[in-house]
Amino acid sequence: MSMSVKTIWAAGAVVWRRTDDGIEVAVVHRPRYHDWTLPKGKAEAGETLLDTAVREIAEETGYSVRLGRHLLDVGYDLEHSRKNVRYWAARAVSGEFVANREVDQLRWITVDEAAGLLSYRLDRKVLKEFNRLPADLHTMLLVRHAKAGRRSRYKGDDRLRPLEKAGRKQADALVNVLGAFGVDHLHAAERVRCHQTFEPAADHLALPIEGEPVFSDEAYEQAPELTQERALRLAADSDGIHAICSQGAVIPALMEWWADHHGVALPPNRNRKGSIWVLSLLDGRLMAADHIPSALPTAD
Repeated sequence: MSMSVKTIWAAGAVVWRRTDDGIEVAVVHRPRYHDWTLPKGKAEAGETLLDTAVREIAEETGYSVRLGRHLLDVGYDLEHSRKNVRYWAARAVSGEFVANREVDQLRWITVDEAAGLLSYRLDRKVLKEFNRLPADLHTMLLVRHAKAGRRSRYKGDDRLRPLEKAGRKQADALVNVLGAFGVDHLHAAERVRCHQTFEPAADHLALPIEGEPVFSDEAYEQAPELTQERALRLAADSDGIHAICSQGAVIPALMEWWADHHGVALPPNRNRKGSIWVLSLLDGRLMAADHIPSALPTAD
């Protein structure tokens, strides 16, 4: 009789910084294993993998980071389990390394030097994906509003339909997601449910929510080119990390147009309420798009 194999999830990143000489990445040494590897660690109960990556990087390296492009998920077999690790690119924004019980050395080195130092083939595979695109891509998030019940059951002006209990929980969970990517500009379609989706993050980050009339379903249906133009303008603004909350008819059509416009393949997605697109941009041009199906902790 076959036995089921336990799956363990972990998360980490290629942590990088820009210097006068170019891009450097952080590689850590673990005395327990006598290896050189990328910062990573196991998920704790109640965490998303985004949370795990940010926490583990801080614990192992001493650095606070801003996540960017999803790189790869890799997996390998342990004695009684299967371990999967999700990796992002992550820019170091502050901090300093101090040796700890898990990591006794950290080296900032070039990508080529890291490829020669890393102990594991899968780490080198992740590093290769990191190096496939420029490191300092700009990030923008496109969020579908959280759950607000069914339109058919709401009596009154649909523009005023509020979040339901499950939607408020989703909105609360978005706080950590937006924080992990360093969001500092919030935009929402002119619908109560869109503004409410960002309200917990606005309170936590002390940010205003800018109304965006062209990101409603009706506006997009009437003049999609206006929504596309506004999206491109926000994408070209490299002075901040923008997050836009929009509606279910806008997002798939906008992403399909955008991906076709810039020749990017989109990953599978179901456009569920509360889901997030992470857009990686270079001078306003879409270079990669990652999809997060939920801000809530889920079993991957």
